[in-house]
Amino acid sequence: MATRTTRVTRRLTEPLGRLTSRGRAVLAAGLTAVVCALALGQRDLLRVGVLLALVPVLTVVVLGRTRYRLACTRTVSPLRVEVGAPAQVVLEVANVSGGRCGLVLAEEEVPYGLGTRPRFVLPGLEPGERRAISYPVRSPRRGRYAVGPLSLTLTDPFGMGRHRRSFTSRDLLVVTPAVVRLPRIALAGDWNGSGDTRPRSVSATGEDDVTTREYHQGDDLRRVHWRSTARRGELMVRREEQPWQSRAVLLLDRRRTAYDGEGAESTFEWAVSAVASLAVHLVERGYAVRLVDGSEGDVDPAWDHASAALAQVSAAGVLDSLATTSLGGEIELTRAARSASRATNGGLVVAALGRLSADDLSLLAGLHRPGTTCVALIAPQPIGPAGAAEAAETSSATLLRSGGWDVVQARAGETFDRTWARVGPERGGGVAAPTLDPAGRTTAGDAR
Repeated sequence: MATRTTRVTRRLTEPLGRLTSRGRAVLAAGLTAVVCALALGQRDLLRVGVLLALVPVLTVVVLGRTRYRLACTRTVSPLRVEVGAPAQVVLEVANVSGGRCGLVLAEEEVPYGLGTRPRFVLPGLEPGERRAISYPVRSPRRGRYAVGPLSLTLTDPFGMGRHRRSFTSRDLLVVTPAVVRLPRIALAGDWNGSGDTRPRSVSATGEDDVTTREYHQGDDLRRVHWRSTARRGELMVRREEQPWQSRAVLLLDRRRTAYDGEGAESTFEWAVSAVASLAVHLVERGYAVRLVDGSEGDVDPAWDHASAALAQVSAAGVLDSLATTSLGGEIELTRAARSASRATNGGLVVAALGRLSADDLSLLAGLHRPGTTCVALIAPQPIGPAGAAEAAETSSATLLRSGGWDVVQARAGETFDRTWARVGPERGGGVAAPTLDPAGRTTAGDAR
């Protein structure tokens, strides 16, 4: 019985919740006039009061029963932006019903990090009419932000009632770390090319099965590898030479104790931006990159990208992962080092690190192997007692260098491109790879 009474009460009071301030004022005036008319015995005043009270009630009832059919599409461009860069959101509202739609108040739900909630007023929409509205969003912090849903509030021409309808669709905006354009420096571990050197080195070790495969109908008989055929007892042919691609493992230190906190100006944000800049820079140079940061969702792109277009996917994956990375515990560096150890089989390892202990240094030293180039970029340390930062820097750099690493300590206030430019001199010099000038001529790189 109580449940039935509650339902009846809800049905009676629900239309009153759709009244605007003007509608409530008119309803209150009508009810007041009715009470005064009954008290004074004035029939004319009673008629006026009843009319005033019925107008807003009938308005919300009719508004709620009207079957408006509205459609909405949202476009976020671009879907991935850097920290502080603007993105544009375009909403298109269409009236797909057969009747005219009254005044519409559009309100979009956006996270607090993207700014204030945008509100728009749309005039009445004729049947089949479409209206486009747009607004910019910008975030000072990286992350993944859900834009939407859109809610529409319909009002009557007198402004006494409103009817709210919401859509469920959302769009994702990814705000990635700031990316710095880096200079080209000479890096070891490159083995881009047509593949002539690699098959010869494999053949010299006697692993003929690596460069041969079983014969398939239609293969050129001139590609038959008779030595492997005699050894395996079936017809084997040489594999077609494939382009080999340089590999780079990017290691991010996420330990909370290694940095001075989080935020736009923190040293951890410096390390995240450094890894993002390196990912874009190395992919542009033809590397296939992999990010390891000790999390379970480490980006693991294929190592056999054959073109820059495919390699670009790996850079996008790294940026998406860095958009939501955060500080963790001590175990993260151990996991990252293990993942890097499994992924490293020659090539380049670049680590963005914070403060290091003796155990951390011994853990990282194990990543250096024959044929692997390891570069450590240590985040700038906060200013402390005189000589303390320099002593810690010298100790960490010395122990890492003794393990075969090339170490560069970032300086306070130094941009990351300048820090990266010091990798060449710290490694004993080198010549950058040739580049093309605007006219398309080959030019020699700067000596570093």
